[in-house]
Amino acid sequence: MKRRHFIASAGLLASTGTVSAAAAAKKPLLHHVFFWLNNPASEEDKQQLIKGLKALKGIPTIKEIHIGTLASTEKRDVVDTSWDVSELMFFDDEAGQKVYQDHPIHVDFVKNYAHLWKKVIVYDSIDA
Repeated sequence: MKRRHFIASAGLLASTGTVSAAAAAKKPLLHHVFFWLNNPASEEDKQQLIKGLKALKGIPTIKEIHIGTLASTEKRDVVDTSWDVSELMFFDDEAGQKVYQDHPIHVDFVKNYAHLWKKVIVYDSIDA
């Protein structure tokens, strides 16, 4: 009886380990992008970029999107206020972010709006 219990327990642990590994591989991914405009004083350019970013909402793997501009919070040495527009996107996992990268809406966004920015920095992160 003890051997049978051991074998059953080992099988349960093995299957739980496999499920846990698969679950660990599917962690939510946050994609944060900062844009520096060629003409930062141009409200028209800023609004045009924001319009383009809003069009990205049509990509189905984006679970949530936040498009932002600088907040008027306290200026401190650790706060970077050099950028003009940002986007923060939430994906279920890295595969969803890859679909976004290759999606025609994203490809068109880059093609149609890249002339507006001089610099872009991307920060991708997953849950620790």
